[in-house]
Amino acid sequence: MKDRPLLTQVIRFLASSPSCARCWPLENFVWELKDGSQFTVFSAETRRHRRLPVRLPRLLVLHHHPQHRGADLSLCQCGASIRLGNSLLHSRGTVKIVLTPANDTAAEARTTTLNEELGQIKYVFSDKTGTLTQNIMTFNKCSINGKTYGDGFDVNMGQETRKITEDTETVDFSFNPLADPRFQFHDRSLVEEVKLENPEAHAFFRLLALCHTVMAEEKTEGELVYLAQSPDEGALVTAARNFGFVFRSRTPESVSIVEMGQPRTYDLLALLDFNNVRKRMSVIVRSPEGKLSLFCKGADTIIYERLHGSCRKLMDVTTEHLNEFAGEGLRTLALAYKDLDEEYLSQWQRRHHEASTALEDREQRLDELYEEIEKDLMLLGATAIEDKLQDGVSHTIEQLAKADIKVWVLTGDKQETAENIGYSCNLLREEMNEVFIVSGNSPEEVRLELRNARTSMKPDVANDSVFLPETSLKRPKVMMDEAVSGEYGLVINGHSLAYALERSMEQEFLRTACMCKAVICCRVTPLQKAQVVELVKKYKHAVTLAIGDGANDVSMIKAAHIGVGISGQEGMQAVLSSDYSFAQFRFLQRLLLVHGRWSYLRMCKFLRYFFYKNFTFTFVHFWYAFFCGFSAQTVYDEWFITLYNLVYTALPVLGMSLFEQDVNDSWSFQHPQLYVPGQLNLYFNKKAFVKCVLHSSYSSLVLFFIPYFSVCDTVRDDGKDLADYQTFAVLTQTCLMFAVTIQLGLDMSYWTAVNILFVIGSLLMYFAVTFTMYSNGLFLMVPSFSSFIGTARNSFQQPNIWLTVALTSLLCILPVITHRFLMLKLYPTINDKVMIKVRQAKTKLPPPTRRIRARRTSSRRSGYAFSHAQGYGDLVTSNRYLSRRPAVTRSTGFAHIGRSTGFSPMGRSAGYSPTGRPQNNKANSVEVMSLQMYRTIEEPSL
Repeated sequence: MKDRPLLTQVIRFLASSPSCARCWPLENFVWELKDGSQFTVFSAETRRHRRLPVRLPRLLVLHHHPQHRGADLSLCQCGASIRLGNSLLHSRGTVKIVLTPANDTAAEARTTTLNEELGQIKYVFSDKTGTLTQNIMTFNKCSINGKTYGDGFDVNMGQETRKITEDTETVDFSFNPLADPRFQFHDRSLVEEVKLENPEAHAFFRLLALCHTVMAEEKTEGELVYLAQSPDEGALVTAARNFGFVFRSRTPESVSIVEMGQPRTYDLLALLDFNNVRKRMSVIVRSPEGKLSLFCKGADTIIYERLHGSCRKLMDVTTEHLNEFAGEGLRTLALAYKDLDEEYLSQWQRRHHEASTALEDREQRLDELYEEIEKDLMLLGATAIEDKLQDGVSHTIEQLAKADIKVWVLTGDKQETAENIGYSCNLLREEMNEVFIVSGNSPEEVRLELRNARTSMKPDVANDSVFLPETSLKRPKVMMDEAVSGEYGLVINGHSLAYALERSMEQEFLRTACMCKAVICCRVTPLQKAQVVELVKKYKHAVTLAIGDGANDVSMIKAAHIGVGISGQEGMQAVLSSDYSFAQFRFLQRLLLVHGRWSYLRMCKFLRYFFYKNFTFTFVHFWYAFFCGFSAQTVYDEWFITLYNLVYTALPVLGMSLFEQDVNDSWSFQHPQLYVPGQLNLYFNKKAFVKCVLHSSYSSLVLFFIPYFSVCDTVRDDGKDLADYQTFAVLTQTCLMFAVTIQLGLDMSYWTAVNILFVIGSLLMYFAVTFTMYSNGLFLMVPSFSSFIGTARNSFQQPNIWLTVALTSLLCILPVITHRFLMLKLYPTINDKVMIKVRQAKTKLPPPTRRIRARRTSSRRSGYAFSHAQGYGDLVTSNRYLSRRPAVTRSTGFAHIGRSTGFSPMGRSAGYSPTGRPQNNKANSVEVMSLQMYRTIEEPSL
């Protein structure tokens, strides 16, 4: 069960609320010993009543009076109703979200118990791929045999590299009937190289068409559907498809492609699958001519270690191209191949079979065989794939930073990729004083780097304790926030994070990270994501939120106080494990700064008002107890006690708790600082509770003694005595109703027709029920039912009764108005300042300006584009999936291709985005294999 800090406080306050009622039995016991025995009504049985066995049941009855239990029950019922209503408003407040034309996803609140915690978030833990980015990969650029393609460079005209815009004309792939019409590329020179049968270009795209785990479907002639385990693979295979190397089908033993119009089938002899240690995958194939080849793709650093010595010069040139790609935040892969000898391969296959069937050390033996054959590779080039940011990510992170919400990005990508995305999305900024890189390979190095970073941020920092005093032996110490001058960022690698999360160093890491404005953890595993969240929860007194879109984010989502799922390209696992879900990261801004803050504000106002009206209601009984010997007699009518929380005061407070807002959403976006009071828990805490008790005590004194003295020794207009119990009860409960209703009006900032109806309707309901219950007709039907017959009619005819009601109401609200006026003038809060601006605003608010940053250039290496998971090699080489797919008779569809190109220069990145996969499916419709669908759609616009 997730922690709920606000609910914990309510339970503690609730446990202490009936303390005065618990004193009544003792007070009654003392009163009867001193004074009660002198009453003649008790004199005949004084001795019997003084016996403890007889007195004890009476004391228990007083302690468990229904008026004390009704408030607790009403609080639970109203709280549940408010949470349910706010959850529905959350779902409807973020209107229908459209991620792609084929994906209509509505925001959904999957819980009703965490709404107010959305207004107290201090730390947001986010995945990168698919959460900050679209997870829709576009084949942007490539390097083949030392030459780059995709820059829009016109070789024939000798022009400089042209800037690519949306208006730049794209390459015409009409020579290829099997090309994807949505694929875009802007450099005609690469198409020319392919059509001129450049051997390196052909080998490059042949590798992309053969080395993968993609499945292909062709339900109709020429309409290919690619099922890819990751969007990276789908983009690469689609790029090869458009450049004339079309992947058509596969069996466990073969791969069929179309090379420049000629169908060819390669025997698949082995598939060396990807895992997080290898960071590469390879296939061994035999061409129709009998040539044996190994094709490999993977992280550039891993491939470089396995290249032949003759590739040194080409590797240096390709490295320069990779650095250029890194400056644009592109995800890179290095491609290499190797020709194999028949005899050696036969021996290797025999040993591979023995290792794959071994019962012991199977994985280790296979890895050794893979290492053996993946040596002396020949470099072909590199690919550059762009995973574009989602719309509004930069603005959302900027707004969250202004709201003092710290965003930590936990990603499995390489450091360079995560760092470039951090700058692109405004998480890291050039204006920061420094961005610390922690990449130590030993515990000592990591500890030293963390301490150096902390010393740089706070030179006078000491090694003394930064923990709050320990309040309980069962709870860990709470780490205090440390203020630093300037803004800093922290980037830590996965292997360094493993040392930092050790028990001896976790506090050192957390202390340094919390001093930074932004933190990026790269190359982290799903378990490490959860460990980072748990570490913050353990030592920081703060509410955490985790947001992700894939199965690898589920552990992080479950570890945080609140989990948010993005219904993106990686299935529904994250959504099904989350508390809230929507389609894009930018809607987190509205969820927290608007709905979350409103929910927290509404719940706090509800709790303060609820305790006020019930403490005032109860404390009046306390004062009355001095006049009735602390007996079980109530100051109000029994029906009023029953209906007070159920009917008279239920709807007004519900209306306030569902529709209250201090400022509208536009002003909330304009002033994100309005979110800070929720993080500090300023609206409902021990101080606010004590104020509520003092306010209730004062109001109860006014509500009891003003009516008491107004009816004491008072006569009606006809000379009859007015000072009877029934008249006093009706007057007191009427004063109470007006006092708490006026107080509710003072607490509300946003009046709607529903609120007005509830407030006026509750008062009218009170008078209607009161006159009905005290009427002659009801007494004639049920004589024993009404002991207050005629009291309401006789009392409300007296002018001094209404004067008393007005006087008590004025005296109850006078301290409130005075206190608020002085606080507004002397110590205005951020809410007060903004609300003054709202009142002074005469014109419609302009839309918030969005900060647009230019693409950042860098020389750091970009991360490799390979978001694979281990195990798909076994899947595609088995019959578990392929046997279900019937073959489709097809032709190549290629027309005769001459050597003349006739293409005009065209511009930017090759694009591919999966749209055929339905989003937000129900759980029972999700296939067990999380394969991504790449579907060719015929569109008139294309």
